[in-house]
Amino acid sequence: LHCGVETRRSRAMSFNAQPITLTHHILESQSHHPEASGDLSVLLHAIEIASKYISSQVRAAGIFKLYGAEGSVNVQGEVVKKLDVLANDAFITSLTRCKKVCIMASEENEEPIYLDDHSGKYSVVFDPLDGSSNIDANVSIGTIFGIYHRVTPIGEKPTLDDLLQPGHKLVAAGYTLYGTATLLVLSIGQGVHGFTLDPSAGEFVLTHPDIKIPPKAKGQIYSVNEGNTKFWEEPTLRYLHSIKLPESGAPYKARYVGSMVADVHRTLLYGGIFMYPADKTSKDGKLRLMYEVNPLSYIAQQAGGHTTTQHTTTTQHNNNTTTTTTQHTTHTHVKQYQVRVRTVT
Repeated sequence: LHCGVETRRSRAMSFNAQPITLTHHILESQSHHPEASGDLSVLLHAIEIASKYISSQVRAAGIFKLYGAEGSVNVQGEVVKKLDVLANDAFITSLTRCKKVCIMASEENEEPIYLDDHSGKYSVVFDPLDGSSNIDANVSIGTIFGIYHRVTPIGEKPTLDDLLQPGHKLVAAGYTLYGTATLLVLSIGQGVHGFTLDPSAGEFVLTHPDIKIPPKAKGQIYSVNEGNTKFWEEPTLRYLHSIKLPESGAPYKARYVGSMVADVHRTLLYGGIFMYPADKTSKDGKLRLMYEVNPLSYIAQQAGGHTTTQHTTTTQHNNNTTTTTTQHTTHTHVKQYQVRVRTVT
């Protein structure tokens, strides 16, 4: 028995003797761009640090009484949880200390966060803890982030124009999923790669290289909150009916966690469609264009899927299925980080 255990252990050690860490991956990607200054690498490392800290706090939440409401309501009208505050502070602190960011916007803050140092080349948008309503139930939650090049001159005070950019101008985007394992999924425009946090080493290790969404035949799953069915508009009802009760072929299977990060992550790995349609009670929908829809749409497209609006569809790759919400693209005010969401028929 002892020999068997040692043999399995030695094989595992041999297999993982030289794992590719997130740091290795970032530096390797940078090496393909001789003109790169390394600023983006430093910024991504700051996100890695914040993600590790949040992961440790999420796992210890029950022990240190971090469950429950903090007592306030955020700009979206949602009850703020203790872990929301902790995650938000962690991201703001880490991004500020890296000195590569000039301005940032968080779902938890009503106003943009302007940094005193105006030398940063990038602006960052993030949802520090998506799915926080599931925190107390120990359901998977996550962080979503998007990175843009600033549009104002370096050295000058940043403006809202640095934040209010269309999703196709994203430099990098990703999310960190805090579930049975902590997984950081990242794209810097060269595909999508997933890194699992190794608690013993304290490093994110490449475990999901070059993620591609499976074709429709293998991923007939739909993910939507059907508790809102009563309030859906007719086009939404018709579309859901068509995939649940198709005239031919197998129906789609329903899977819904209630944390957008978790639902989109499953869709990336298994295929299918994720939606959050507007309805008669929420005409503007509930998803935020800046720090939810844009970053996750970027990830979906890099993984070979596509995203769609009420009127247009982005480039589709490999005939894979849709992976994120339908949406209306209008967005006018920095305080209104929302997007009208409808289902295409």
